[in-house]
Amino acid sequence: MHESTPSTFQGRLIQTAFITDDIHASMRELTRTLGAGPWFLRERGVFPKQVYRGQPSQTALAIALGYAGDMQFEIIQQLDDSPSVYRDQFERSGYGLHHFGMAATDYPAALAHYQGMGDTLVYEAEVANAARVGYFDTHGRLPAMIEVIEFLPATQAMFGRFRDSARDWDGSDPVRLRA
Repeated sequence: MHESTPSTFQGRLIQTAFITDDIHASMRELTRTLGAGPWFLRERGVFPKQVYRGQPSQTALAIALGYAGDMQFEIIQQLDDSPSVYRDQFERSGYGLHHFGMAATDYPAALAHYQGMGDTLVYEAEVANAARVGYFDTHGRLPAMIEVIEFLPATQAMFGRFRDSARDWDGSDPVRLRA
């Protein structure tokens, strides 16, 4: 296993993510408690390419993204009973903290970095803007998984729009639906 130093570190922390059984209640509570929002919600989606533990997957999710300052919060509710990284976490420790999202402009290098640390890639998917994400089991070394997010220009722009909408948000229109 190798140690990370500032010169070898891959990605930067941009997201803290949670799993829940009620995405609307979780959005309300994170807004009430931390001032996060507005929320950009996809009520139901199935990523076109998913691989969970080496097998094709079709997990259906509701996903909400919102900001408090520069920290992005993601809330995920699994909408089916398929095997998944979300179900794994729930069975281990219930709902709550799920992963830390790391933005990486060199996706393959970031995957290699975490694999070199002894972490196990357990899930990959193609998400919005054809970006890839990879989830790593940290084997208890952290309180949550690590998600490597391929930080394409379109992904950066989308997250920038979400963050900018939170900067002077007055609390109105707290949930904004996404297709």
